[in-house]
Amino acid sequence: MPIFKLPKEIIFPDPNLAEEDGLLAVGGDLSQERLIEAYANGIFPWYSDGEPILWWSPDPRMILFPDKFKVSKSLRQSIRNKNFEVCFDRDFKAVIQNCAISDRNGDTGTWITTEMQEAYIKLHNAGFAHSVETYKDDKLIGGLYGISLGKAFFGESMFHTESDASKIALYSLVSRMKDWGFHFIDVQQDTKHLESLGAETVPRKKFLELLEGSLKFPSVKGKW
Repeated sequence: MPIFKLPKEIIFPDPNLAEEDGLLAVGGDLSQERLIEAYANGIFPWYSDGEPILWWSPDPRMILFPDKFKVSKSLRQSIRNKNFEVCFDRDFKAVIQNCAISDRNGDTGTWITTEMQEAYIKLHNAGFAHSVETYKDDKLIGGLYGISLGKAFFGESMFHTESDASKIALYSLVSRMKDWGFHFIDVQQDTKHLESLGAETVPRKKFLELLEGSLKFPSVKGKW
């Protein structure tokens, strides 16, 4: 399949036309309108500094159904200790900045470029992007952020500086998703870590069907 070059008009090709690795299109911008259109079609940006904006729609897609979240023994113990505080949308900027510099298995490179950070902060200010923060002794030790559309939450990234801090944030997000009747959390890429937490892969066709159903509901905008 060809890689599509996006026009100035805010449209995307059919995600089912993506390459085998999920790459669908190149170009465009990170405007609020384009990002929302992308997520509503099961597409997300992922690229590095010095590259053009790349748009992806993987097949299969990894998602987490709130009812299937797995709480390990160690995480349950951390939750019981209650020596932390979890907040929503207290400091979105700090969360995305920490995610950008987070060391992942020795790889200090990031796809969360300055341009990406600025775009998602604007989405947060518009009420579409949200963060979950874990604090200990008033110090930010972990968190995550993502996009909320309809009854779907698109998880983008997470970080931690202390054990289980990001998992505690995810646990808190899942709890809220259950209360609010969210259908799923999109975690995008298949990883053993997310699989251990209960995430599972579904064919892109199935994911797009689930997404279509989720978007029939109004988005929970504003600060959470």
